[in-house]
Amino acid sequence: MKDLVVHRDNKPIYNIVYSDSFDELPDLLIDLGYSNRKICIVTETNVASLYLDAILLSVKDKFASVTAFTFPEGEASKNLDVVRDLYEKLIQEKFDRKDVLVALGGGVVGDLTGFTAATYLRGIDFVQVPTSLLSQVDSSIGGKTGVDFDSYKNMVGAFHMPKLVYINLSAILTLADRQFVSGMGEIVKHGLIKDSDYFKWLSDNEKAINSRQIDVLYEMVRTSNIIKKNVVENDPTEQGERALLNFGHTLGHAIEKYMDFQFMHGECILVGCVLATIISYNKGKISILEKNVIIDGIRKYGHFTLPESMDIDKVIAYTHNDKKAVGNTIKFILLKKIGEAYIDMNVSDDDMRQAMYEYFANYNE
Repeated sequence: MKDLVVHRDNKPIYNIVYSDSFDELPDLLIDLGYSNRKICIVTETNVASLYLDAILLSVKDKFASVTAFTFPEGEASKNLDVVRDLYEKLIQEKFDRKDVLVALGGGVVGDLTGFTAATYLRGIDFVQVPTSLLSQVDSSIGGKTGVDFDSYKNMVGAFHMPKLVYINLSAILTLADRQFVSGMGEIVKHGLIKDSDYFKWLSDNEKAINSRQIDVLYEMVRTSNIIKKNVVENDPTEQGERALLNFGHTLGHAIEKYMDFQFMHGECILVGCVLATIISYNKGKISILEKNVIIDGIRKYGHFTLPESMDIDKVIAYTHNDKKAVGNTIKFILLKKIGEAYIDMNVSDDDMRQAMYEYFANYNE
């Protein structure tokens, strides 16, 4: 398995390492200079039950001190109260600026750990060890960290790059089906915004992907990582091109909030990608053939039934609270064609409303 290197200003800043186990992690941490430092492994209850004991055993005698911080799984824990509890643990155990946090888990763990690392003592190191498909292909790469605030998703955050991203592909094999589908939301998005051949490959390899063949998973995860890496390198703090990664996210996040996080993030992104595709067609940017190909490709990885009683106007109102909004104008990501996205500042409430009506009429199965 061939590693990747993420650069900033043409200088390497961290590696993305691929493996089929956690065995190499201790040596990589030593290579990064942490052998005489304190390490805190941050994780959530479900991931802890699967991997924490084994990882603690593998690292316990190789570093000055190893501790763990575990919080309840789920989006509800991604808040400042949990960050405060983690701050308290780090203070009590006298972590200083040369010590390191290890984020072991999915996107919630990575975002929360990264934000804590960015803000504790004005910044300490952290390492991403993503265990969900979504975090392996998207959230662990690029240094976006943050937590939710009063149900507003990712409203408080910071850019803080990890020192390493360590991807154990075998962790994907233990995921529940919904977790796997959630990751596919971000993967499909990558093809739609940047690589039409990749989107076609995803569609052509549906059976191998859904049966989780490890060689196919490696190719898929690595290709998505290359797309994300390239975008992040070109625009590390989301001043331009990086915004394209938000395709499907404006209405997806609004639906996620409306549903009180009963749907997983990637599930909502798949719905949001369908809605953004409909808007792209309605605005004359893509053809009916492209629209159908895109929606068929998306729906190979998930069909989601929204409640018929959904208050569409309330969902649309949530989009105006999105952190990507500029004043009262929404920075919406649409498609010119498969593999080419663009920023559209002229998507109206009526555009979103019409797309949601069509979703309910034709795709809400």
